[in-house]
Order: sequence, then structure tokens, then C-alpha cells
Amino acid sequence: MVTFGALVTAAGVCGLLSFAFLATSLGTDYWYIIEINHANMSDFKNMSSHSGLWSINEGEHQVPLMLSVPAMMLPSPCVHPADMHGAVVVMLPLSLVLLLFGGICGLVSSLARSPVLLTSTASYFFISSLLTLCGASLYIIYSYQALAETERLVGQQSLANIHTSFGWSLHLAWLSFSLEITIGALLLTAAQMAKLGLSPRCYKGVL
Repeated sequence: MVTFGALVTAAGVCGLLSFAFLATSLGTDYWYIIEINHANMSDFKNMSSHSGLWSINEGEHQVPLMLSVPAMMLPSPCVHPADMHGAVVVMLPLSLVLLLFGGICGLVSSLARSPVLLTSTASYFFISSLLTLCGASLYIIYSYQALAETERLVGQQSLANIHTSFGWSLHLAWLSFSLEITIGALLLTAAQMAKLGLSPRCYKGVL
């Protein structure tokens, strides 16, 4: 048994979580992690680091960057795909702003119990989720390309003791994307309920 109120409340909670996850993701520096095996490593001492969209952290030092640098050991800035990274740092903050406006639209459409508004808001969240998806996917592509360029320049053997991975900041962005899809689905279900004019106290078989 599912009620209209339960659907829109669930959508609201998902919206808050999605916003919080994406905001935390953008504000933290664990998008990309480089770990160094110090055994027999003389040329890459103290290079273990983690980076975000705005800065790189090496030990206790934090260095603001115009570029997030997955291939941080590279001496030449020309290998960093600046245009690709620039697209990422535009898409994801924009998605965060769209989430905020989407929350306002969701509140208004839920209070009005309007099928048209609810459907429009659901579509809005689906579009917003695509922006988050594109931003996170582009960052992954960017990171792999930078690593491939690193291997090409310094040789794969030189990176044998270097382990790279994506961190929890990126995982939070993916969680935010999943919640945006969930919000859209919940609002579509609520719109169908409102369209059929069913009682807000009882609705069976929607989900």
C-alpha cells in the first residue's frame, strides 16, 4: 500500500540526499587516488596523493590547480586534457544548481497535486541526472586518457609500483545520479496517482 504523501516524501528525501552527496563530492578531494609502493622506489618518493576537481593533496600539502591531475607525476602540463576537465567542472556544479531548483519545483508540484507539474518535474530530474552522468563519465574518461598518456611518456615499467584508483568522492557523484533517477520515477508515479484521482490514503500496485 503506497500513498501519494509517501511517494512525494520519499522523493523529497532522495532529493536532499542527492544534493548533499553531490555537494560533498564537489567539495572533497578524493576523486582520484595515487598510491606509491615505496619499496625500491627512489624517483617517486612522497608522491602518494589524492586529488579533486579543484586541488591536489600530497601528504600535508594542498595545491590549488586549474586542472585536476590524475597523472600527477607528469612534469609537462601539456598532457592534461584541459578542455575535458573544464567541461567536468562546469557540468557537475551546474547539476548541483539544477538539483536545488528541482527541489523547489518538486515541492510546488507536490503541494498542487498537479499531474502536469509532477510529470514536468520528473522530466526535469531525468535531464538533470543526464548532466551528472555526463560529468562523472567524462571525468573517468579524462582520467584514463591522462594515465595512458603518462604511460606513453614515462613507460609502463616506471609506473609498475604506482597504483591508481577512483575515490569515494566520485562514488558519491554516482550515488547522486542514482537518486536523481529515483526521484524522477517516484514523481512520475505520483503524477499517475494524481491523474487517476485516487485517494491519497490508499494506492495499491503502483510500485
